[in-house]
Amino acid sequence: MKLETERLTIIPVDQQLVEKLSPGDYEIHGFIKSYLTDLKEDESLLGWGVWFVIEKETGKIIGDIGFKGKPVDQTVEIGYGIIPSAQGKGYATEAVKGIIDWALSTKLVRKVVAECLEDNIASIKVLEKLGFERTGTDENMLKWKLRHL
Repeated sequence: MKLETERLTIIPVDQQLVEKLSPGDYEIHGFIKSYLTDLKEDESLLGWGVWFVIEKETGKIIGDIGFKGKPVDQTVEIGYGIIPSAQGKGYATEAVKGIIDWALSTKLVRKVVAECLEDNIASIKVLEKLGFERTGTDENMLKWKLRHL
């Protein structure tokens, strides 16, 4: 399973994919390791966890994106991050749109939510471009939902 956008390939992360990486290819953060542990226990999580964002032109992993678990009440929460050297090029917007389109195509999702720090201007711009609306604030986190669903 993989998604193709204009400039990106987006691939769900699994243990085999991570084992093929060289140490300098991409930093495997704690949340990715935790997801891989969960995936071993429940293979149906594939697609509902972490995906790598790969720049087609270079073949390099430039970020990760994903859902914070399988849909619950037809709702998923999305999260994403792009490495600093690839930021400001529209990759996050392109990747988020691609993975949301995939989730909606499964017919298991009718609502997509997100959250970001209130000072994370780049994430705010991505969410606004994609039609998310603010639904509230919890401490210093802005809450969002996709309004077109």
